[in-house]
Amino acid sequence: MTTVVMTEAGPETGLPRARGELSDAVMRALTGALPWSRLVEVTATDDEDALLTLWIAHELHHRGLPRFADAEWTPELVVVRRRLEGELEQRLRARAEGHQPESATPDALLDFVRQDAGPSLSAYVQRSATREQVLELLWLRSIYHLKEADPTTWTLPRLPGPARAALAELQYDEYGGGRPARLHAELFARGLRACGLDARENAAIDDVPVEVLEMNVTLTMFGLQRRLAAASIGHLVAFEASSSAPSRRMARGLRRLGLPEEIAAYYDEHVEADAVHEQTAARFIAGAMLRADPTVADDLAFGAFTCLDLERRFAASMFRRWGVRP
Repeated sequence: MTTVVMTEAGPETGLPRARGELSDAVMRALTGALPWSRLVEVTATDDEDALLTLWIAHELHHRGLPRFADAEWTPELVVVRRRLEGELEQRLRARAEGHQPESATPDALLDFVRQDAGPSLSAYVQRSATREQVLELLWLRSIYHLKEADPTTWTLPRLPGPARAALAELQYDEYGGGRPARLHAELFARGLRACGLDARENAAIDDVPVEVLEMNVTLTMFGLQRRLAAASIGHLVAFEASSSAPSRRMARGLRRLGLPEEIAAYYDEHVEADAVHEQTAARFIAGAMLRADPTVADDLAFGAFTCLDLERRFAASMFRRWGVRP
């Protein structure tokens, strides 16, 4: 068995610690310690190793790992990425089978989200989480929130005209309405700094559990692949429709604990914004897609289920981590 040694991982490169043979191999290829031709011969040690490898490949399409930006479209890496994405998609679709909404109309998608009875991290934060637990939660969430909305933006040019216009409007809000200081990702970064946490993108990557890796690579995969545009929008509908009330609970819990107003303000921003965004996402984006092409219904439903399912899995993992019964 190959020994996992990441001699060049760390702050200088932005690379995370390896979690198995494949993530070790892709990072050695990036740093020149392994020929790219050898990469395709390596298999993942387990799902966690596969997901970290996929996260690294995806991060080259985001802003992370700038030292290795030229590797973004390396053929061997693309082959590995597509193989791992295929395995991930197969796993996600197997979970969704028999459980996703029967219809993808706007009302059906919204009803599906409202009926979700998964464990609620926000309710726990509101009533009884400790300061340490909340800071840990914010830290682990930072992997997404510091690039908030970016994966969905890739979907924009794949949509029909009315849906494209509605998504552009929604994303304009996410990106601060043209004001850099109001970018949602910047609001979260400001809140992290006020809490004394590292606000650099991806600073938490070595700490995140497999559930966080899966949440993030799924959303990026949906955005990157044109054929999964409807799944990306289904995910968006569920994400926005399940955000307003939890954001209100989070803000209350943060204030209960006396955490800085900057982090509570981030959640305040989402209470009203996401109440509007859920209608935009369901009726003017998903609804417009469905009218233009009824065959996208299954993927809209698949994306909505997957969003809620991944959130449930993350919540369950955090309650196990804390030894709490939700």
